[in-house]
Amino acid sequence: MVSAEVARNIIGIIGNVISFFLFASPIPTFVRIYKKKSVEQFKPDPYIASAMNCMLWVFYGLPIVHPDSILVVTTNGTGLVLELIYLTIFFIYAKKKGQLKVIGWFIVELVFLGIVATCTLLLRKTHEQRSTLVGILCVVFGGLMYASPLTIMRKVIKTKSVKYMPFFLSLANFLNGVIWVAYALIRFDLYILIGNGFGAIFGTIQLILYACHYKSTPRDDGGDGKLAAELQLPTHSGKTRP
Repeated sequence: MVSAEVARNIIGIIGNVISFFLFASPIPTFVRIYKKKSVEQFKPDPYIASAMNCMLWVFYGLPIVHPDSILVVTTNGTGLVLELIYLTIFFIYAKKKGQLKVIGWFIVELVFLGIVATCTLLLRKTHEQRSTLVGILCVVFGGLMYASPLTIMRKVIKTKSVKYMPFFLSLANFLNGVIWVAYALIRFDLYILIGNGFGAIFGTIQLILYACHYKSTPRDDGGDGKLAAELQLPTHSGKTRP
């Protein structure tokens, strides 16, 4: 019989794989930016937010904060590397205003993370105290990330069209939330449970909306629909982390 620890590791590895595909979802966007040598209508905000989210979860998973959470570190460490690559590409091809925005917010994030790390290590002496402080911050930032698709869901309801909401991205978002909820339940972790519970809920809502409005979606290959789908890819890349 498979032990709880082995099952938890297997589920965590599956979660790492699913999370990787979510983190990699903006790749078509950046291939487009590279080919056109311009960021066009794309914004750096989702990648900036995702980078902050990943940094907090990496810190949460470190042995000095929350022991036995190496799979949390690996999935978010991978995500952080990809987000930094995206931001670098964006910085290269953005205009000066966009470049200043990327640099400014990244500095703010590093300062914030430094303050969090300092307060956690100096003012919190036990793993439980450290996990509580960092975990609450992770849930707050993760909740904001998971709530980001609300605008596109509202658009789906208004237009009765799902061409602005890619199906496989919604499905991956749902599966990612469910798998990390299962991971959190095997060895109970309240913060991973809450953070990814939001992901599972929002993913479920997106799939329901897709089922309701798929048939009413106009069948066309218009450029606007394709562009809109690409623009939505980044909104999911920072909200699906354990």
